[in-house]
Amino acid sequence: MTEETDWGGAPSVLRMILGRQLEDLRTRAGLSYDQAGAVIGVSHSTIRRMEAAKVARLRLADAEKLLQVYGVTDRREIDTFLGSVREANKRGWWHTYRDVVPDWFAACLSLEQAALQIRAYENQFVHGLLRTEDYARALLGASDPHATAEVTERRVALGRRRRDLLAREGPPRLWVVMDETVLRRPVGGPEVMRAQIDHLVELSRLPHVTLQLMPFANGPHPALRAGAFHLFRFRAPELPDIVHLGGLVGAVYLDKGDEVVVYREALDRLGAQAAPAGSTESLLGALRKEL
Repeated sequence: MTEETDWGGAPSVLRMILGRQLEDLRTRAGLSYDQAGAVIGVSHSTIRRMEAAKVARLRLADAEKLLQVYGVTDRREIDTFLGSVREANKRGWWHTYRDVVPDWFAACLSLEQAALQIRAYENQFVHGLLRTEDYARALLGASDPHATAEVTERRVALGRRRRDLLAREGPPRLWVVMDETVLRRPVGGPEVMRAQIDHLVELSRLPHVTLQLMPFANGPHPALRAGAFHLFRFRAPELPDIVHLGGLVGAVYLDKGDEVVVYREALDRLGAQAAPAGSTESLLGALRKEL
């Protein structure tokens, strides 16, 4: 059986780190993609894919040969790198839900797990890390009415496991700005919505969670045309901030600086324009009374 990583490691994110390290070592050694590929008997495109973390696994033998040709001779450094390769090749916990998790969403789960900070804007629904099970179940039923009850419950179980992230030791900092539309849209009926609002109140009291609401009265805002999006920041200096844009059948991940900065600045402006986090609980209470 393939071993799962625990909350401390995220395979695809770790592959990104290793890929960037290999790219840096190759560049310093003055080798081209073709020259590096010749060392392990692969094409230049395979080296590009390794460095871009677009391979499912890194082979230990290949990694060791590349390190050696790139000039890494310290055995401890090599062993440390190879240990990271072994960790990166493990499957994440979400692999057990592969029957209901598309690859593009598995990548998002990996980013969540490895993030130091998660910032998000939600314009339609409660953020996945903040949902109650009943809210999630009602939302899943509406978004995929053809799914069997078994599939829906598997997805609910996935969400439950996903939300363990906020309860782990050393959780990421989560900062979410939600449009008032999110809580005006009835999902599952008044009872489900009241329980969801109560849950949001509890979570907003956690020291690592910041929740802000964007009232209708505040008018147009920087993300009005953007739709929901996430921005992930990581501890590893090799990794840039990454933006996730989700869709019905896929997702887009942005890491180019000029693209990411647009979303980072939008989040900054959203945070400044939204109601202060200190007023979130009272605003939620007022919305709850209207249900």
